[in-house]
Amino acid sequence: MSIFRGAFVAIVTPFIDGQVDEQGLIDLIEFHIANGTNGIVPCGTTGESATLSHEEHHRVVELTVKTANGRVPVVAGSGSNSTSEAINLTRHAKDAGVDGVLMVSPYYNKPSQEGLYQHYKAVAEAVDVPIILYNVPSRTSSNILPQTVARLAQIDNIVGIKEATADLNQISEVIRLCPADFSVLSGDDFTSMPTVLIGGTGVISVTSNVAPRDMAEMMEAALAGDVAKAKQMHYKLFPLMQAMFYDTNPVPAKKSLELMGKIKSGTPRLPLCSIDDDSLGRLKGALSAYGLI
Repeated sequence: MSIFRGAFVAIVTPFIDGQVDEQGLIDLIEFHIANGTNGIVPCGTTGESATLSHEEHHRVVELTVKTANGRVPVVAGSGSNSTSEAINLTRHAKDAGVDGVLMVSPYYNKPSQEGLYQHYKAVAEAVDVPIILYNVPSRTSSNILPQTVARLAQIDNIVGIKEATADLNQISEVIRLCPADFSVLSGDDFTSMPTVLIGGTGVISVTSNVAPRDMAEMMEAALAGDVAKAKQMHYKLFPLMQAMFYDTNPVPAKKSLELMGKIKSGTPRLPLCSIDDDSLGRLKGALSAYGLI
């Protein structure tokens, strides 16, 4: 059975005065492991990978692997819109001891389906580590189509995909076309429960940052076929899932963790900025209603 199952947290990168808060990150990882998170994903979108230097990126990955210490899988973000840079980030992640990498599709340069295929194939051939594709058209301006995913799934070390299209039609087609052991993970908390019920294996989650135990329980129920419990948990979590997107991710998640006392500062890096007062009021209401503050 694949290790890429359940609720993986797309963990935030805490900063203090613009620098990575290493102790804050260690404490967050311990919080997640203590609360049943099935895996940790550092340096993803939620980890503000776009504004981490390569040195910081490497350090966050190394620290996450060291802190997790084999207790849960670590899947490090290692994507880039430069294939050579993606190879270098992936090679470092493997050397650091990750269980897999999460590779966002190339952004900005808008490659064709053949370009996407060749990009991932080149990385897979260069670095022998389990690779999870990451399809998030809202951020990349390209969509890895199901037929391309199916081609890539034939490459031995391309083992899964994080599907953040929020499109159950596309997700169903990916599951239909790919091998049974190919892990399909939801990239949207809203679709995580239905994705598992149609054959997916879990979620890489923003909401897990603040409610790790409940997200893990929802995924466990869905994977076990306990539809009643999975549905009940989905609707319990649903207002919180919405609250995590009152502003650009990860702005609400980081502010929530600050309000919960889990990190010292929830301030993101520019060009992201702190949540506005109106959204902050709504966020506090959602967190309070859930019992988190």
